[in-house]
Amino acid sequence: MSSSTLSEAPTPVPEKTATSTAEQTVFAVLFAISFSHLLNDTIQALIPSLYPLLKESQGLTFGQLGMVTLTFQCTASLLQPLVGLYTDRRPLPYSLAVGMGLTLVGLLMLSQAHNYSMIIVSAALVGMGSAVFHPEASRVAHMAAGRSRGLAQSVFQVGGNAGSALGPLLAALFIVPRGQGHVAWFSLVAGLGMFVLWHIGTWVSRRLQHQRRNPAASSLKPLKLLPTKVIVYSLLVLVALTFSKYVYLVSLTNYYTFYLMERFHVSVQASQIYLFAFLFAVAVGTIAGGPIGDRIGRKRVIWVSILGVAPFSLWLPYASLPVTVVLTVIIGLVLASAFSAILVYAQELLPGKVGLIAGLFFGLAFGIAGIGAAVLGKVADHVGIIDVFHGCAWLPLIGMLTIFLPNIEGSRKK
Repeated sequence: MSSSTLSEAPTPVPEKTATSTAEQTVFAVLFAISFSHLLNDTIQALIPSLYPLLKESQGLTFGQLGMVTLTFQCTASLLQPLVGLYTDRRPLPYSLAVGMGLTLVGLLMLSQAHNYSMIIVSAALVGMGSAVFHPEASRVAHMAAGRSRGLAQSVFQVGGNAGSALGPLLAALFIVPRGQGHVAWFSLVAGLGMFVLWHIGTWVSRRLQHQRRNPAASSLKPLKLLPTKVIVYSLLVLVALTFSKYVYLVSLTNYYTFYLMERFHVSVQASQIYLFAFLFAVAVGTIAGGPIGDRIGRKRVIWVSILGVAPFSLWLPYASLPVTVVLTVIIGLVLASAFSAILVYAQELLPGKVGLIAGLFFGLAFGIAGIGAAVLGKVADHVGIIDVFHGCAWLPLIGMLTIFLPNIEGSRKK
């Protein structure tokens, strides 16, 4: 991608043309920010993949590894809303490159970390880089979306999904056989991310200058602001839906292989193939959910993607192996479309708070997934993995709360 594609300064144009420019989708920027998301989440996924290596080479206990996860999750989750809130008020176009720089430093420290404290600091720096990246990158996707906000978030998120899948594979191929010091090579990945994000920052800076010169081109027609009470309970409903989606999703991503091996006595290799089929369906659903929401409305997608999963999730614990595989593919396709719709709906609920909302919901997704995985693991130790799947099957019924969400698709001011 040439820097001129991202850095080309908009020129002053008549109001009608300026407004139409703001409504156009800038695909070059969307693909660049999605690629950056892939790089960022690849690096994030390296950390848990290195736990066996760190446990052996540094003599860490399971409790210490848990603290490494907690440090990373807390910095990545809790700081995101604060970053989003600050940059809503004071945009920082080059903060994305700075955040990736923190990740780069964290990787270099981790490659040379020979004590527990240094590993903790390294994990915190990678978490801080992620905390800066997600709300700001989501803002860039929103800015480049034009009228296709759902599509933009889907393109952005699928890059993260690919990175999360790629990280463990790269760790297994390049780091685990060669040792901890080879983590430093992945600083090149972070360096590439900084390069791409710097050019994205230049595009954002020029777009912001253009918006200040041409207020009519700054956004689509604004939404009518809903009463505070409606906004608050709507956000609470969206939080509950996010909880439902991510706890059920993590039950499959973390424990599906164990469920298949215990219930159907399949091999480890076969269970991994079935898990890949589910994760591939999640990736496809992520891409499809956004543009479908642009076409039929965010609330309808939320209805289908959360509550629509319930018949399949309730059937799953009683199904045969072939039917189980088919059901999980359907669940992956449908459930993955939820987050793009929830995020864009929340951003339209609170116009002007794009960074805050992105930070809040990405932080919730991180936190809920981490806590959910730990809690489900503890429950599985006590009651068994099959009973966990019986219990989690009811989570999509929380989607019935969607009925309390207001219809905002038709509320643009004319």
